[in-house]
Amino acid sequence: MTKQTKQTKQSKQTKPNTQKVAVLGTGKIGEALLSGMIRSGWAPADLLVTARRQERAEELRTRYGVEALTNPEAAKRADTLILACKPQDMATLLAELAPYVTTDTVVISAAAGITTAFIEERLADATPVIRVMPNTPVLVDEGMSVISAGSHATAADLAHAEDIFGAVGKTLRVPETQQDACTALSGSGPAYFYFLVEAMTDAGILLGLPRDKAHDLIVQAAIGAAVMLRDSGEHPVKLRENVTSPAGTTINAIRELENHGVRAALIAALEAARDRSRELASGNNT
Repeated sequence: MTKQTKQTKQSKQTKPNTQKVAVLGTGKIGEALLSGMIRSGWAPADLLVTARRQERAEELRTRYGVEALTNPEAAKRADTLILACKPQDMATLLAELAPYVTTDTVVISAAAGITTAFIEERLADATPVIRVMPNTPVLVDEGMSVISAGSHATAADLAHAEDIFGAVGKTLRVPETQQDACTALSGSGPAYFYFLVEAMTDAGILLGLPRDKAHDLIVQAAIGAAVMLRDSGEHPVKLRENVTSPAGTTINAIRELENHGVRAALIAALEAARDRSRELASGNNT
């Protein structure tokens, strides 16, 4: 997101909001969400945070002007709980929260692989639960957050979750049965691009370019290609063909990618990520 866009967000009037939202387990993703919400108009007085370490909680309180509490205290006071903990910590966190969560509390989980059913079973009957899979570009307000409703979440609850996560990028509603596939594509997706940039940078060095110049060339190519994909409305095949001249340099490179099975490797990689997400959902955290 450009500085101009961020400044526009910062200049918005504070949202009229009588609800309190608590971010539980405020690590990098949780802090990015907190920061984005404030830029989008949430009043710091309406936001609560929790953290494992007291020093971290104090840091967040000082930086954003929000109140830092324990998990039970946040559950008692918040209307919406955003669970931003690690998947392996979810059962312990839910045991802490269960005595204080009511059916009036909206619970939003941002933990990979944790199903809404897993959370619903550990909280009061009919508690509205929403599952969200954000990705790391939320740190620069360019995230994609995939949202699914649990058994008791309403359309208003989903819209509320979209309002929150829309502060740090785009949102997409999908059935929960598609969450594992979305985790493989979107949640893990930035890592694949970083891996590709790393490999192309090494290739640039092999071809005789200094590392910094190779890096700058590839990063700008990636940004330009992404913007064209987003804004042109063209299919990626069409955009690729526009770069691929007969008997030219690009088609020779594409042939080598196909010869080395890059397309098949990507498909296999995403299937492996999806399968691991399913394992996490089944409780296999090892």
